[in-house]
Amino acid sequence: MLSSIFKAAALGTALALLPLAMSAKPAAAQATMKLASATINDVQHEWQKVFADELKKRVGDAVKTEIYPASQLGAIPRMAEGVLLGTIEAFTTPTSFMTNVDPRFQAFDVPGLFKTPQDVDNAIHDPEYRAHLEEMFLDKGLRVIGAIYNSPTVVFTMKPVTKLEELKGLKIRTFASPMQIKPMELAGATPLPLALTEVIPQLESGGLDGMLVGMPILTAFKYYDVGKNITDLRFAEIVSVTVVNEDWFQSQSEDIRKAIIEAGRAAETSVFPWGVANVQKTYQVWADNGGVVNKLSADEQAKMEDEFHKLADTLVNTDPAVKAEYEKLKALVASKAAP
Repeated sequence: MLSSIFKAAALGTALALLPLAMSAKPAAAQATMKLASATINDVQHEWQKVFADELKKRVGDAVKTEIYPASQLGAIPRMAEGVLLGTIEAFTTPTSFMTNVDPRFQAFDVPGLFKTPQDVDNAIHDPEYRAHLEEMFLDKGLRVIGAIYNSPTVVFTMKPVTKLEELKGLKIRTFASPMQIKPMELAGATPLPLALTEVIPQLESGGLDGMLVGMPILTAFKYYDVGKNITDLRFAEIVSVTVVNEDWFQSQSEDIRKAIIEAGRAAETSVFPWGVANVQKTYQVWADNGGVVNKLSADEQAKMEDEFHKLADTLVNTDPAVKAEYEKLKALVASKAAP
């Protein structure tokens, strides 16, 4: 009899608690967002750090950000593959390294398109263009959540190059974009698209004679210990983007998706002046470590820019999608240029 009373009491308690159990929702699982890049201590790395802070302000611990600079998650092609497959949530890189994913990335690399850092900043933060930029690669499964001015293009060489003709016959590492490969071919060099992790061993073994690069990379990775010469070609301004896997992005709540977009834009605003100042700083660091900055004569610089620009026009005309994107950017830059 007593046993029956205890059973009845237990059943009554369970039934009373049932509505509470049914109404209780399990806590949302914390999302992990890996942010990968090939570089370190540059504007790409800085953007990732600021983005992580900005996102935490908005969502707290709902998203755990993990930053992996200096190719910790693999060489550039592997990181690009990782963000496409979703094994890496986000990848920050110059647009040039994404041209194999979508040729429209070439539009940002056209020689002469951007002449100053402000040209880049004006274009990527135009409200209408920005909305377009963030979604233009959705058909590839990628969303742009960050876009930043990186640096001007220089060429690092093992021997001094003060004239364009001195590039003839040199093996030069380039980004994967035709907008870097073809200009080097025009100059008589042999372009070799390689991952950043492969460059120093190739320079030391004689497999490379130089590389097209953004100046901050040279000081961040202490290239002055390998060679001392750069030629300040500046025929293009490098733009970096952070792309996120769209499936992962869509798997997040609406509040988190909104916060990611807001954090990306906020990080850009914060990092732009840092990036511009960092480029200037790296020239001094280069000189302080025995590095030499060579320049072409004014006439040869103008001749190079004219020839590279004509070449770029030919290249963009071979792909209607690239041409359309380039024309859109070109008109935007012109409309916002200082009088």
